[in-house]
Parts: sequence; C-alpha cells; structure tokens
Amino acid sequence: MPYINANDAKLFYDDTGGDGPVLIFSHGLLMTQEMFAPQVERLRGKYRCISWDQRGFGRTGPVDGPFTYWTSAQDVLSLASALNIQKATLAGLSQGGFLSMRAALLAPERVSALVLLATRSGIDDDQTIDNFRALSAEWANNGSVNVEGMLEKVLLGPDVDPEPWVTNWRAMGCNDMTYPLDALIGRDDITSKLKSLGCPSIVVHGTDDVAIEIKHGRQLADGLPACQKFCAIKGAGHAVNLARSDQVTDAIAAFLADIA
Repeated sequence: MPYINANDAKLFYDDTGGDGPVLIFSHGLLMTQEMFAPQVERLRGKYRCISWDQRGFGRTGPVDGPFTYWTSAQDVLSLASALNIQKATLAGLSQGGFLSMRAALLAPERVSALVLLATRSGIDDDQTIDNFRALSAEWANNGSVNVEGMLEKVLLGPDVDPEPWVTNWRAMGCNDMTYPLDALIGRDDITSKLKSLGCPSIVVHGTDDVAIEIKHGRQLADGLPACQKFCAIKGAGHAVNLARSDQVTDAIAAFLADIA
C-alpha cells in the first residue's frame, strides 16, 4: 500500500506517476482522496496526479493528538518532499483548500499554482462554530448515525451519491472526529495574508453550497492578487467537483493550460 512517513505522520497517498507537471489534490472534511477520482482520471495523461488522505481520514486513519491546518500544510509539503517533488500545483476542496493556501504561505517557492474549490480564507461565525461543537459531541457519543442526513445535505449536496461516503462515516470510531473538528473550529483567519500569495490561482464554487456560501468564494477570489478566474458552478453543492465533475475538470484543465 502506498504510505509514506512525512511530518511525523504515516500518510496514505495515490500517485499516478509520470513526468508531467505535478498536481496534488487535498480532500474536504469527512471525505478521502477518492473524492478526486473523476479529476485524476481525466488529468493523469498530462499531469502527475497525487491525492492523499489527511490526518484523521481514510486510510491515513485517526489521530491521537491535536493538530491545525498549518500542521496539514506541513504534511502536504513533507509528502511532496518525500516523493522528491520540488514544486507542484495544489488543488484543495474546503479544508483541502485551507491547508493548500497555508502551504503556499509557508513555502511559496514550492507552489506553482492554487486550485481552490468550495473554500474560504476566513473563519466561521459563532452559530456555525456552535453547530460544529454540537456535531463533535454527537459524534463522540453516537458516531455518525444521527447526523448522516445532515452531513449528506451540507457536505455532499443533492447530486452526489451519498452511499460510499456514509459507509466511510459509519466505519469511523466515536473518538475519530474530535481532533479534526477541533482543527476546523479553531482555524485562524488568513484573509490578511492572501496578498502575499502571488502564484496563479483559480477559485471554483457551487452556487448552492450550504457549507461555505458562494459569497465566501467570491471574497477569496477578490483577495488573491493573481486569481485568474472565479467559476460559479450553477446548482452545485459543497462537493462541487463530484456534483459537476466534467464542468469542474474542464475549468481546472483550462486554467492549467493557460498558466503553462
């Protein structure tokens, strides 16, 4: 199995190989690297596509201590170093975007471009944070059983098959979400730092995203000095790359071609 020790963690990853430009995909909360299968399948002929399971998720598995998205940013940079990759485009959805932007802030010379999907630079309001705390408490008591319907609506949207993701959630232990949700709740606001992200970027957001409203995607695009395009994907929810996989992959491919 493709595991690698990076930044004091044993990370699961998938690597298509090849000598094309490197594209590293980072998934959203309660998802795994498999969420980018449609993009990897179409782009692997031209790009070396790497996707990985973050701390707490998928085959990387649960964590036994606190971490932040700055930790996760170091994870992706360390993963790249372990694979002898000096520079890559970082593509991330939601929390994958949180860590990708932080990686670009930590090591701008290592990031050639950013593909930011359904994400934002700011922090959540008090009500949203209270909702996450309630989710953390419920998961600690009962696992996913009582929150699956809500998670399907918020994280996936109506056009994404929930079955594989619900199966993953049910396999997670009651204590598995505590530290990942702590990282989400406690993340810092990096909006003021966006001006230092000089690499080319694209922001993609579903118009029907209820997890991170599209206004936050527009604000992110406005704050990035080298943002090439903001793509509003009509009718798509939070998992925009699954809800409209062809449309999103077309946008990514056009962006990468433009900056080549």
